[in-house]
Amino acid sequence: MSLTPDMNGKTAVVTGAASGLGRATALRLAEAGAKLCLVDVHEERLEETGAMISGSDVLLHHANLADADACAPVIDSAVSHFGRLDALCNIAGVIRMAHFTDIARENYDLTIAVNLTAPFLLCQAAMPHLLESEGAIVNVCSSAAFIGEAYATAYCASKAGLLNLTKAMAMEYQRKPVRINAVAPGGMMTNISEGMGFPEDAEMDLIARYSGLRGLVEVDDVADMIALLASPQGRAYHGACINIDAGITAG
Repeated sequence: MSLTPDMNGKTAVVTGAASGLGRATALRLAEAGAKLCLVDVHEERLEETGAMISGSDVLLHHANLADADACAPVIDSAVSHFGRLDALCNIAGVIRMAHFTDIARENYDLTIAVNLTAPFLLCQAAMPHLLESEGAIVNVCSSAAFIGEAYATAYCASKAGLLNLTKAMAMEYQRKPVRINAVAPGGMMTNISEGMGFPEDAEMDLIARYSGLRGLVEVDDVADMIALLASPQGRAYHGACINIDAGITAG
């Protein structure tokens, strides 16, 4: 089995494509020959990502995925433009750090909406097309799906939910020609950290428990795995969550 993704003739939707892991994944899929529908709430940065891609058909779709009504139109737009859909990469995410009792309801709602509800709705809308194309879904979870992380309760809840959503869908579609997987990165230097901010009186030894001894994970390493899982070369994977966290969840 080749581990080099080949997406020639195939179309992928990538959310969170304006920066960080979403941008890196878009560039990797473009290298593999994919036609791309790139989605983000940050329109200017999204255009920057589009400008970085040459030789690939690219559709830019500006959308706020915190709005549930904005999700299905992403898939409609991609299929209308390209005539097919072969991969859905749910990468968009937000994190807001706070003491549990201080989490603002608006931040809790935003976290669940972007990190869990949006992937759910995008998967629902995409599934008929992915069954037809024998395509793939790749959800981006986190090491926070596996371990408790102080000051990140809403984020942990959203990513654990996304992990089990992935596995539940994989079981339901066990006999269908679609592959459903996830990746779980550790900390990366991406734009998700914007507005993150730990509480001023945070206990740093608690944060150190999920910071990892080997430093941050390289974004490109995670993007490579997403591209593999999204491509036909990832055919052996179904219902898997690949931990890419430099050992954070090892013990």
